[in-house]
Formats: sequence, structure tokens, C-alpha cells
Amino acid sequence: MAEESATQRHGLILINTGPGKGKTTAALGTALRAAGNGMRVLVLQFLKGSWHYGELDAAEALSQSLGDGSFTIRQMGRGFVKVGGAETDPEDLKMVEDAWEEAATAILSGDYDLIVLDEISYAIGYKMLDPERVADVLRRKPEMLHVILTGRGAHPVLVELADTVTEMREVKHAYTKGILAQRGIEF
Repeated sequence: MAEESATQRHGLILINTGPGKGKTTAALGTALRAAGNGMRVLVLQFLKGSWHYGELDAAEALSQSLGDGSFTIRQMGRGFVKVGGAETDPEDLKMVEDAWEEAATAILSGDYDLIVLDEISYAIGYKMLDPERVADVLRRKPEMLHVILTGRGAHPVLVELADTVTEMREVKHAYTKGILAQRGIEF
């Protein structure tokens, strides 16, 4: 019986968290692999939205190559939000709420094989989104849907629910030597 359950296929909930770089990059790598295997992929970026990232152009080219709807990235925010004692802008709260509504609808729709909820852990950590709402929808997802959640400080409720949790930790970062983010590597 153990062997049968080890080979059983079902949709996974994965979390990429921790203080190190690479959470979104790892999720996008998995999304790229999924699209290459004929899976329908949706990436919803909860806070990103004020800059143009290279992955947006790559996703558009990939979707055109594989067929419309095969690989979609949507930026749902305005960029960085005010935290640490500052009052959260009501517009940012509305954008997170709208992003979550779109995410919940997509998760329950059955239209996708993989959904990436990029930076959702930040939205939860900033108290812009209730982790119990997220957990409730994830518990009701279609059986074969894979979902990846990214961001530092993954909430314990979601960590418990997840099948796989990977924590990135920083060993060394070029920024500490004064080297700025590099196009094509970090954006």
C-alpha cells in the first residue's frame, strides 16, 4: 500500500519561503516546466505591478508559442506597499482583495493545472489578507491542481497545509558589496 500511495498522482501545494533570493524564480522555473509539459499555467503576482519585468515578455512569447492561455502572468499590485507602522494605503488593500478574488476564482475554476500565487505571503504578513481564507480555498481546490505560494514568512496555517515547503536562505548577496540588481538576473 505504501508503494501505491508513493506513486499516486495529485495536485500539490508548494511553498517557497525564507529570507533568501530565488522564491519567485524557483516558482517561475516550475511554471516553465509545467507549460513545457502541456499544462495550463497562471501566475498572479500579488504586489508586483509598477515595474516591467523580463518574465512578462518571456511569458507572452511562451504563451504565443504554445497557444493562448497556456502561460499567463498578471501583475495585480502597484509594487511595494507601506508597512512597519505606516498606514496601509486603502488602494493597496483593494488591489490585494481583488487579486485574492481572482486567485480564488481561478483556483476553483478547474481551468488551470498550475497556479502560482507570487508574493501572497507578503500580503498575508502585512495583514492585507487573512490566511484562513487562503487555506479554505486551497482545501477545496480541484484534486489535480498544483498551487505554489511564494514570499517570506509563510504563515504557519499554510505551511501545515502544504505538501512541500522550501526555505531559501541567504548565504551571500551581491547587494552587500554595493552591486545593484542586474537586468536579466533579478528583474
